[in-house]
Amino acid sequence: MTLDVGPRTSDKIFIGGISFYGHHGAREEEQILGQHFLVDVELSLDLRPAGAADDLALTVDYADVVKRVTAIGRTRRFRLLEALAEAIASDLLEQREIREVRVRVVKPAPPLPERVGSVGVEIVRRQTR
Repeated sequence: MTLDVGPRTSDKIFIGGISFYGHHGAREEEQILGQHFLVDVELSLDLRPAGAADDLALTVDYADVVKRVTAIGRTRRFRLLEALAEAIASDLLEQREIREVRVRVVKPAPPLPERVGSVGVEIVRRQTR
């Protein structure tokens, strides 16, 4: 039996707590010293082909997603978390099978005068092609 979920599926792959050391921030000391960042991604795509065939080639490889996210976070520099999140979302949406991506970027120890546990942004972007 085949279930039709229509053109907009609710299937998702999620990866939480991708961690890397990067040089992102509006303050000069953040750009120089760097700090740890955490990224969560949620990818919307049709998981039926991979689930039916039990074949990694028919889905998105988690290891590749982590590699792409950490490469952006470690090698590029952004003043704003919003810009880092946009770069990650754009890169992940280059994979044809991904229809939508949710990216959450967290700065666990922001350099603020007041004590704050973390700050972050979350964006959702959809495939346009």
